[in-house]
Amino acid sequence: MVAATLDQPGIRLSAHELLALRDTPHPPPGHRPATRRPGVVPARLPGSGMDLREIRAYSDGDDLRRLDPAATVRTGTPHVRSFHEDRDDTVLLVADFRPAMLWGTGAALRSVRAARLLARHGWVAVARGASVAALAITSAGVSALPARTGVRQLGALAQMLAHEHDKALDLAAGGPLPSPNPLSAPPASLPLSLPVSFSLALTRAVGLAPSGARVWLATEPEGIAREDEAPLRRLARRRRVGLLCPLDPVEVDPPSRALPVACGSARRFARLKPFDPAPLTARMRALSVSVEVVADDTI
Repeated sequence: MVAATLDQPGIRLSAHELLALRDTPHPPPGHRPATRRPGVVPARLPGSGMDLREIRAYSDGDDLRRLDPAATVRTGTPHVRSFHEDRDDTVLLVADFRPAMLWGTGAALRSVRAARLLARHGWVAVARGASVAALAITSAGVSALPARTGVRQLGALAQMLAHEHDKALDLAAGGPLPSPNPLSAPPASLPLSLPVSFSLALTRAVGLAPSGARVWLATEPEGIAREDEAPLRRLARRRRVGLLCPLDPVEVDPPSRALPVACGSARRFARLKPFDPAPLTARMRALSVSVEVVADDTI
């Protein structure tokens, strides 16, 4: 059970607020893709997939971007690759509720804002008939919700995220809280190091997201460690992966004055700089991952 001091809007995540995001404006869903699932009316296919079907001789009208260099050189005649069409529209939402996410200086914890971002993407997916799956990572491990379609699935997803967020708050509040307002600063009882590797979630994500799926990862700018890059690269190999980074207000517009910083017996004054997304974007681009830095609760 979440402590009464933490049962406040912006600190405790509720399923109701995620369900209420269904009524917020979303981009038009467009065509509903054909799927292998029964009861769905086929429509225009979303396009060529990523699973290789064959390598064959070039014929008029083929896309020159599909030329296969090795087969062309080996045979002396142009050859192209063809791929199986994408037929399943699956979206996987991955929420990071580890200790470094459980703080904020604005109206909501970073973890709460991350869940809201993911829920919005979930509602967009449901509106076009896609199936939605979810993963939540806390300091206790990873929880999963298998992919299904429909509004009922978003209800289950909202309940799952709210439950896992409550679990994360309970684990973080195991020691005394130094401040009655957890939004004021990262509490000393919440270590800024990430005791649970994001690799756990990324490894599970490979099994939940089929080839061609869209994957949204919501975490902090430092949430992806160097040891997480190999599983992230594997995940992005046949999927469209996007990183959502909800920034805290202090990262967008830090105070101009120098602030005291203490580490053990050492005391210093330092000035905060606004977050620069360029290094993170370049690092993720090398892994075939897009980055969305979000300064507020809108997409």
